[in-house]
Amino acid sequence: MLPVTALGVITSSILSLPIYAGTAETGEKGASVYCYLRNSGNSHSVSWDGAYQIVKRQKSSLFKTSPKHAAVMITETVVQNPEKYNCGQYLGDLFAAPGETTLVSDPENEDLTIETDEIPSEIKKGDRYSY
Repeated sequence: MLPVTALGVITSSILSLPIYAGTAETGEKGASVYCYLRNSGNSHSVSWDGAYQIVKRQKSSLFKTSPKHAAVMITETVVQNPEKYNCGQYLGDLFAAPGETTLVSDPENEDLTIETDEIPSEIKKGDRYSY
């Protein structure tokens, strides 16, 4: 009975390693891409697509990273290092419903701009993170 239990513990330990390995590094890469694209003037949807593709491909797990988890990883990384990423004003867009209007203030120009992401007709409200 002991060898079977030991085998189960060892197997579950080995299988669970890739799920947690590199999460911080993956969040950093996603945050870097998202913040760079947003600070370069790109819309949320373009920036999110780029960042999510990076996050999704960094994970060496059996299961792929969900878009909601990727958004949380990016948010945690930016909040922990606000000076490095300097894009905290855009983090709300990661959790806004698709097509929701976002007010963005430009600290340099002190102007207020309105961004609206277009919703493709094949995506219904609530399906933002479908994959």
